[in-house]
Amino acid sequence: MSTDPKKLPGADPHTGNREIDPVTGYDTTGHDWGGIKELNTPFPKVALVALALTVAYSVIAWVLLPAWPLGRDYTRGILGLDQQEVAEERLRDLATLRADWLGRFEDPDFTALSNDPELMGLAMPAADRLYQDNCSACHGRAGGGGPGYPVLHDTYWLWGGAPDDIAVTLQVGINAAHPDTRWAQMPAFDWMEDGQLSALSGYVAAMPSDEADPDSEAATLFTENCVACHGEGGAGGLMNGAPSLVDDTVIYGQDEESVMVSLRNGRQGVMPYWSERMSDAEINALSLYVSRLPDDGAVDRTETPQASEGSAAEATQ
Repeated sequence: MSTDPKKLPGADPHTGNREIDPVTGYDTTGHDWGGIKELNTPFPKVALVALALTVAYSVIAWVLLPAWPLGRDYTRGILGLDQQEVAEERLRDLATLRADWLGRFEDPDFTALSNDPELMGLAMPAADRLYQDNCSACHGRAGGGGPGYPVLHDTYWLWGGAPDDIAVTLQVGINAAHPDTRWAQMPAFDWMEDGQLSALSGYVAAMPSDEADPDSEAATLFTENCVACHGEGGAGGLMNGAPSLVDDTVIYGQDEESVMVSLRNGRQGVMPYWSERMSDAEINALSLYVSRLPDDGAVDRTETPQASEGSAAEATQ
C-alpha cells in the first residue's frame, strides 16, 4: 500500500490534504454526488466479530458433524451423528410405546374394541394420524370426499362400511395392482342415441330429489341398463363398487352434465392398496376409525363417537 499522502483515499492529489467531515470527524473519500460527500467510515467491529464467529463455527461443525461429500459417501464427523439413524430409533421407540394396545388389532374383535373406552382413547388419535397422513389428501380431512373420491362419513358405501369391510378395501385397494384387488368399472353407454342419453341423464339427476318419473322411457332405460349394478331405485349398497344414485354426495356428481359425462365415457376410479405401507394392525385400527366417522363429518380428534345403528359402520355402499 502506498504511503504517499497524495495517493491516500480522500486526499487532494496535489497537496495530499484530506477533507475531514466536521460533524463525524471522519475523512471523506473524495466522492461527491451533488454536494453529498461519502464518508470513509471504518468497517463495524461487530460485523468483523460476527464474521469471525461464523467462520469458527463452520470449522467446528465440519469437524464434529457430517459435512463433506466424498463421492457416494460423506465425512461422518467426530460425533458420528446420522439423522436417518436418529429417525429410525425414534420410530422404534414409538413402535414400542404402541405395541401393547396395537397388538390387540392384529386379529380384532371390532365390537369388543369399540366398547373399550381406554383403548379407544389411545388408538383413535393414532388412527386419526394415520388417516391424515394417508387418506385425507383424497377423502378430505374429515372424510368429506370430493369429485372422484367418495364421502366416508355418510351411510352410502361402495364396498361396505363395517370395519372388516373397510379393512379388506385398505388391504387390496380398488382397481389397484394388488392381485386380490376389488374391481369396479362403469362401462360407457356411448352406443345409446343422444336422445336416450339425454333422457337417462335427466332421470338419474332427478333421483336424489325423488322427482324421477317411474313411468317414463328413461325409467325403462334405467331398469334395463343400470339396476343390475346400482340396485332398484338406484339405492346402491350391493357391495360391487356401484354408488347410490339417490343421495346428495354422488362421487362423480349428480347434475345432468356430470351424469352425461359418466354415461358417455364410463368411470373407473382407483384406490391404492395399503398392505405394503401399513401393518395389519394399523389397517384394522384405521378401518375402525373410518367406520366411526360421524355422519356430519365433524371429527372430534380426541374422542370420536362410536357409530350407532344405521351409521356408516353398518351401512353398505
